[in-house]
Amino acid sequence: MPNNGQPKAEPRTPAALRAEIERTRAELATSVSALREEVAQVADWRVWVQRRPLLCVGTAFMIGFLLGQRR
Repeated sequence: MPNNGQPKAEPRTPAALRAEIERTRAELATSVSALREEVAQVADWRVWVQRRPLLCVGTAFMIGFLLGQRR
């Protein structure tokens, strides 16, 4: 069977496999931590108000106006 120009995979030692697993765990932990921070920032209403104050005030006004019209 042709190997398509890729080198043969050599069997890895248990120590090398453990090291690779630990490295992958560390990368995954870092990625999950960064994702949590980003999601928390996107979901935080205070960040929305800081970035778009006029839009938030306008939206609050419209909601209040619509609720006032219902009564």
